[in-house]
Amino acid sequence: MRAIIVKAFGGPEALEEVEVPEPVPGPGQVRIRVAAAAVNPVDVAVRTGALADVGVMPALGARPAVGLGLDVAGTVLELGPDVVRRDRAPLAPGDDVIGIQDRPDVPLGTYAESIVLDAGAVVRAPRSVSLAEASTLPLNGLTALQALNLLDLPPRSTLLVTGAAGAVGGYTVELAALRGLRVVGSAAAADEAAVRGFGAEMFVPRDVHLTDAVRDLVPGGVDGAMDAAALSTAALGAVRNGGTFVVVGGTRATPPPLRGISVRNQWIRADAGQLGHLADLVDEGRLTLRVAETLPLTEAAKAHTRMEAGGLRGRLILIP
Repeated sequence: MRAIIVKAFGGPEALEEVEVPEPVPGPGQVRIRVAAAAVNPVDVAVRTGALADVGVMPALGARPAVGLGLDVAGTVLELGPDVVRRDRAPLAPGDDVIGIQDRPDVPLGTYAESIVLDAGAVVRAPRSVSLAEASTLPLNGLTALQALNLLDLPPRSTLLVTGAAGAVGGYTVELAALRGLRVVGSAAAADEAAVRGFGAEMFVPRDVHLTDAVRDLVPGGVDGAMDAAALSTAALGAVRNGGTFVVVGGTRATPPPLRGISVRNQWIRADAGQLGHLADLVDEGRLTLRVAETLPLTEAAKAHTRMEAGGLRGRLILIP
């Protein structure tokens, strides 16, 4: 079968399409025929070696190649032995599913014709959207949900979300609003209507002084911040003394803790219960899935080039 791998870190040209054996599910695993794989910034960080630079994954000298892609939507082909589901409905061949590979250092990622994942990383896909749309949910939705869990803010607390028009930021705004948080969204001025549509009560354009603008809206500073745009100290300054600050893992943008602020760096982890909850929210119309464009798997390098150029509203999707 076809898959996209990297044998040496580099630019989009480092992505190679190769023929590899079909993966075989082991105990507690599921083999999925890939219908769609979302392209995420973390995939670019894998390809360039940025994740290896910060110690999230080993350098390529320790292995001959690494696979690309964490997000997947597709159809169950085969169950390995001992697949037990205690908290979600059982899976069966033919089920449409979504899932996540939460390790970036595996030899085969979701940029492939099929993939094997742990059953605890797979749930039935939302029924109300296409598989291409559904493939945008696992990584970004779980990142947002788990960041909010780390923040652990009570209702009516104030929360700053940077990069609020992006995939992670948009989900964070929507999920925070569902928890009764008062959200200050920061993004490009042209995205204000979209960010408010996600549920942000207040908005700050990203081209102003963030700390001053947020503190004008929330005197004393916000209770917490989810720094999806990796602004680091520029966002930390908007948080009140003793507040909480979360930045997505695998970035150099983790600021030092100041003024009693709890600074936490979060890395995604697979969780079928949480992912199933997100899928339910999609079917209830409470989460917005955004696809910028679908491309064939053979155009993975083009997708990475577009991702690095910025300005996307929604995810690029690779179709095997």
